[in-house]
Amino acid sequence: MKVLSVVGARPQFVKLAPVAEAFAATEHQHVIVHTGQHYDKNMSDVFFADLRIPDPDVHLGVGSGSHGVQTGAMLAAMDAVLDEHQPDWVLVYGDTNSTLAGTLSAVKMHLPVAHLEAGLRSFNRRMPEEHNRVLTDHAADILLAPTQVAMDHLANEGLTDKARLVGDVMTDVCFRVRDAVQDKPLDLPFKRGEYVVSTIHRAENTDDPARLAAIIDGLAAAGAPVLLLAHPRLVARCAEYGIKLDRPDGSLHVREPLAYPEMVAAVLGSAGVVTDSGGLQKEAFLLGRVCTTLRTETEWVETLDDGWNVLTSDVSKLPELAARPVPASNRPMPYGDGHAAGRVVSALAE
Repeated sequence: MKVLSVVGARPQFVKLAPVAEAFAATEHQHVIVHTGQHYDKNMSDVFFADLRIPDPDVHLGVGSGSHGVQTGAMLAAMDAVLDEHQPDWVLVYGDTNSTLAGTLSAVKMHLPVAHLEAGLRSFNRRMPEEHNRVLTDHAADILLAPTQVAMDHLANEGLTDKARLVGDVMTDVCFRVRDAVQDKPLDLPFKRGEYVVSTIHRAENTDDPARLAAIIDGLAAAGAPVLLLAHPRLVARCAEYGIKLDRPDGSLHVREPLAYPEMVAAVLGSAGVVTDSGGLQKEAFLLGRVCTTLRTETEWVETLDDGWNVLTSDVSKLPELAARPVPASNRPMPYGDGHAAGRVVSALAE
């Protein structure tokens, strides 16, 4: 069996790591195509090195652009790649423009598509990711769902026959990295349990100057020092709007995005997380840290149980939410046992 994985953004590189490892333990052929959607070294190359992912077989080098321009450039480049490799499966990951482009190109060439992380829904059609994941699910030939909630969404859309519950590959890699880094000292100017980790990157939070200024001010007033891992989009928008990230009182400690192992270590050492990232919401949950999500909805509804994750668009609530205590109840484990990647390979082989 020959499987061609299409990836292009940080969360997809993390998901790719256990899948690539699972394929390496078999005689199946695994081809990795990097679209170049995330091209910054700290958002791309470092993940391949730190997670021991094989170098991409193909790098399209698409880079940034509007959604239409970026997706179109990927489509234009993918046809030749698929024509050359003729895989048995095109495996796409998550909800990015790379996912949609890989799916559309494969469908047009009559190649079977498998969607990893199928069935997630925010039910917010203003999010480009929501369009990407819905369109991909309805075009794909097999839907590899991470949770029972995702399976239920697919059933509601008449897609039960294509759906397989495999678990969440992010759990695989998160647990593996957690075990490797939990005893390592932190390279941070904070003591364990006395700071909050934050990432902000979604358009609804970064593209309105007043909204973005309020978020940065809210983080600075969060009641605990904040390690702000500044996505390139956030840095660009703050520079454009004249919003200062550096605070004289030390309330914000700004760094470039961390390599995945360092990010896991930072979350483990923190009192909590403030983010608008889908992936980091779930990673905080898996690592047993409370999360405050600056959105009105989440795809990972299981994280909301007992207040492990709290949704809010009101940044004035950050002081009371950001470093709140861990819930007293036992944390549920709805995302699998850390062996989802093997089930992905088996599902495709079958």
